[in-house]
Formats: sequence, C-alpha cells, structure tokens
Amino acid sequence: MSIPTSSSSPSSPFVFICFLIIFLLTLTTPISLSKTARRQLSVDYYAKSCPQLEQLVGSVTSQQFKETPVSGPATIRLFFHDCFVDGCDGSILISTVPGSKVLAEKDAMDNKDLRKEGFESITKAKALVESKCPGIVSCADILAIAARDFVHLAGGPYYQVKKGRWDGQLSMASWVPSNLPHSNYTIDQLIKLFNAKGLTVEDLVVLSGAHTIGFAHCNQFVSRLYDYHGTKKPDPAIDPRLLKALRMSCPHSGGNTDIVAPFDVTTPFVFDHAYYANLEGKLGLLASDQALFLDPRTKSLVQEFGKDKHKFFQAFAVAMDKMGSIGVKRGRKHGEKRKDCSVHM
Repeated sequence: MSIPTSSSSPSSPFVFICFLIIFLLTLTTPISLSKTARRQLSVDYYAKSCPQLEQLVGSVTSQQFKETPVSGPATIRLFFHDCFVDGCDGSILISTVPGSKVLAEKDAMDNKDLRKEGFESITKAKALVESKCPGIVSCADILAIAARDFVHLAGGPYYQVKKGRWDGQLSMASWVPSNLPHSNYTIDQLIKLFNAKGLTVEDLVVLSGAHTIGFAHCNQFVSRLYDYHGTKKPDPAIDPRLLKALRMSCPHSGGNTDIVAPFDVTTPFVFDHAYYANLEGKLGLLASDQALFLDPRTKSLVQEFGKDKHKFFQAFAVAMDKMGSIGVKRGRKHGEKRKDCSVHM
C-alpha cells in the first residue's frame, strides 16, 4: 500500500502541515471518534537455530522508534511493497547493480518515495542478527518481524509472526507498477488486485487501516484538491477544512516536493482505529482511502472498525499473517539467505 513517508523529529514541512491540519479541524465541532503458504511457515521456525531472534530485532526496532519515529510507517510500508510484488521475499531490499540497465524493485517509480529509514531499520537489525546467528535468518523474515514490532510500538496489536521465508533471487522494477495499489484506484481495481494476491474484500479494508500512521507526498492526492477526475473542481468527498489545509501546503503545481501530509489527520502518530472514523467524516487523504466509505461493498466494514478498535486489531493481526504468506520462497532451489539484504548472492 502507499503507506505510506532523517532525523529524530519529522521535517519542518511535515510539522507545518500536521499542525495546520489539526488546527483547522479544531475550528469547528470535532468529529467524534470511537474509542497453503501459511502451513509452510511457523512461529518457532528459529527456536533452535536462533532462539534470541525476536529480542535482537526488537532491540533495534525499539531504538529506531525512539530516535526516528518515521521508521515505523516506513518499515510497515516496505513490508506491504515487498509482499505485493512477487511475494514476501525481501526483494524490495535489493539494490540495483551499479551500471546495470535492469533496475531493482526499490528503484521503480512507484517506490521512489520509500523512506530510507525503513531500509536502515532492516539493515541494522540484519547486522545484529548476523553477528549472533550468522547465515541463519532471512532478510524477508526480519522485515516481517520488524513490521510487526513497529505496529505494536505505535500502539497497535502485538501478534505472533510466522517465519521460514527465504529471500528471493530476483528483484525487477518492471514488476512493480501492476502489482501495487495506486492512490487513485477505484474499489473495483483494488478488489481485483487484492483478489489476485489471495486477499478478500475484508482484507482490503483491514490492511488499508495501516494508514492510521504514515504520510503521503502531495503528488499522491493533489488532483483531489484542484481537478478531481478532470472536473477542474475538488473532490466533493473531502471535508472543506481538510481541503483548505491541504491546499495551503500543496499548490496545484510548483510546490515543495518534500511536503507530506498524514494519512490520519486526527491521531497521525498512533496506530488506532481513527482512520475509519476519519473516512466517515470525509477526512480520508487519498481517493483510494475515501472510496472505502463510498462503496457499499466496503462501507459497512469501515463503520464496524470505526466503532470497535479491538475488532480492527484482531482482524489486522489475521490479515497481516495472511499477507505475510503471499508468494513465500522455500529452499535453495527458489531462494537464498542473504547476509547483506541489499545484495543478491
């Protein structure tokens, strides 16, 4: 998903737009927010070969979360982008070979705004794990564990991560465009894409809830603000206060390309269920987010999760396990265990 985009604190353009949005939203009455592959994987896969794995990764993710909070949504987004393109195999982490005309996934246009903090989190975790359990743990499994850690550190559910993935041997930028959801996708397009990955309509709504944290650049939503579907008018399904705030930071053209806005304009740094209540209040940032409340196939689920955080958390843990099983590679015939996640052996 577009999960969503250093230092120990967010950049100044981000701080500006965050406070601007929250300020403008408080000028009026606030909206009330309610409080086969899987069989191949196992929770205890490294129980004997690297029993301290989760603690090792956890020591890195907790430190990263304190020092660079943006590492959270950045790493969760990495996991989504990895799994949706040729399965959860760590191929998103591979760098393009210098001088090669064949680009790796991370250099595809759709991945250009992936935050470096996500990659740094995995690099640091991998280095620590290698120092204790050399040649044992795949980059793909470390990414899955780190994504769960950041969900939990931000206030979301803690769930057991099944492990046993091997790292993929191919990473092709050309595979990316048709395998990732885009910010202007319709519900029909989203459902078709998720179904192709073995995921249901409920999985679509649940996994979209990861947008409860994270940020998007202006180019992901600017058309909604000025020229929605060629109408030369803003999207009618956007709250006027949010429209005003976003327009102040994202001009129709020529704006600062580093500007980002939070997906969840009410609790942007907390993994909760406010994302769904925001959609009910026309506060979705992307057209693909807001569409979930406008379509009868997904609206009732949005309403359910907006009312019940516990239900969302339970469903999210199940959906992440399901997504984490997409296209899993096993054994040397199909995969490898990279010592450096950025370099194919």
